[in-house]
Amino acid sequence: MTEDLVIGEDGLARPHWAASNDMLRNYYDTEWGMPVVSESGIFERLSLECFQSGLSWAIILSKREAFREAFENFDPEKVALFTEDDFNSLMENTGIVRNKLKIRATIANAEATLMMREEGGLADFVWSHKPEVTPRPRSFDQIPTQSPESKELAKALKKRGFRFVGPTTMFALMEAIGMVDTHLVGSHRRNTSGIWSA
Repeated sequence: MTEDLVIGEDGLARPHWAASNDMLRNYYDTEWGMPVVSESGIFERLSLECFQSGLSWAIILSKREAFREAFENFDPEKVALFTEDDFNSLMENTGIVRNKLKIRATIANAEATLMMREEGGLADFVWSHKPEVTPRPRSFDQIPTQSPESKELAKALKKRGFRFVGPTTMFALMEAIGMVDTHLVGSHRRNTSGIWSA
């Protein structure tokens, strides 16, 4: 058992970050790394990863319901229609991260998501960058922060008008939606996505 894993009171092994409070533990146990294949689901997670850039994931997760309310449950058709008045309201919304560049990026990304429908849709496009193998980290220092696929995905999305989609952010998205499995070997969540078995 790696020192980067903690055995909880329930006898299950988790990384330190997922054992630090109930919110993170629940997210880790039930959602992180599980497949997300819908357009709105991918758009939500892409948006949240955008807002997370430079911040801790715990901050974003604690504000998730406020983000969902502010961004119409991340319905790209609705977010793409946001006006300058909507933008100003978002900048006054204390429940979310009030970063003007990230808010504008989310609106622009909603517009880009609608355009992606001509190519088969955002979800299929993102998943087309799934690697053939996944990492098998035994410690945190073995977990990559980007990959050739995340670099290619970032480049392709930027070309299509997306913002705040660098290779590190895209790798975090790939982890979150199960495209790669970076659960530590020994964690109770390793190999639970139904996508990877190694």
